[in-house]
Order: sequence, then structure tokens, then C-alpha cells
Amino acid sequence: MNSCILMAQIVSEPELRSTQDQTSVSTMIVEFESTREGEAPGTLQVEGWGKLAEEMKNSHHSGDQIIVEGRLSMNVVEHNGYKEKKAKLVASKIYPMGMTSSPSYQQADNVVDFTSSPHPQPAYAETTTSVPEPPAAAPASSNEDWDEIPF
Repeated sequence: MNSCILMAQIVSEPELRSTQDQTSVSTMIVEFESTREGEAPGTLQVEGWGKLAEEMKNSHHSGDQIIVEGRLSMNVVEHNGYKEKKAKLVASKIYPMGMTSSPSYQQADNVVDFTSSPHPQPAYAETTTSVPEPPAAAPASSNEDWDEIPF
């Protein structure tokens, strides 16, 4: 199954266009932190289709922090005689994180904002428990009873 979830920041304004059959398509570039220390952030093209494409153009802007859910697509592109693999994330859902640069945009009710305040930590009562001693090892015995088990 090809399913990806990526937390990223939009670095280019979404561009909206239409296919020949008038289906809306929007693309934007996002940047995400590297998993390796000292490595530059990664960038990826995000593509949305139909209603999501229009939402991308109207609701998401450069600088916004988002969570993108979708599928990863790999394409081979020929550039100056060289073949190059390009990855893009075909979005199925986009969730805003915190405030966006568009004041008219309303965050969905089912989206959790992980950027605002720290999550409340549950209060645990400090208890001291004693760990029981493991039982003494049983004396070594012969494996005669193993011969009676039918295999």
C-alpha cells in the first residue's frame, strides 16, 4: 500500500491549472526537515486534483505549516539527455497546522493543532513497587516425559 503522511512548510505558492477535460490540478513545493543532523531540508512537489486543487490555491500559501496525506509517485524525466527520477506526493488530504496566512480560512473540526501549546501531561502518582524475586531455578531433570509427547 502506498500511503504517506508528511509534515512540511509550503515554500512556493500553489499554482492552479486545468486539464483538457477541465479537471483542476494544483501543484506546490514543500520543504521538510531532514532526519539526519546537519543535512539540508528536503523539498518535494505536492499535487492535488479536483476540489482539493482549488482548496490548495485558495487556502494554502507560502510559509504555511501543513500535514499532507497522500501517495508517493515516482516519475522518470529526461533533462538535457539525462534521465532523472522525480518524486511527488499526490495529496488526498491537507491539514493546516496552527494559523495560516489566510485569515478567512477555518481549520477543520477534526484536525488537531500540534503547534499551539504543549500537550497536557497526565499526572501519575508516584508509587514505589517492589519487584518480586524470580523463582529459584528448578533442578535439572531428565527429558523422559518428552518421549511421551506425540509429534
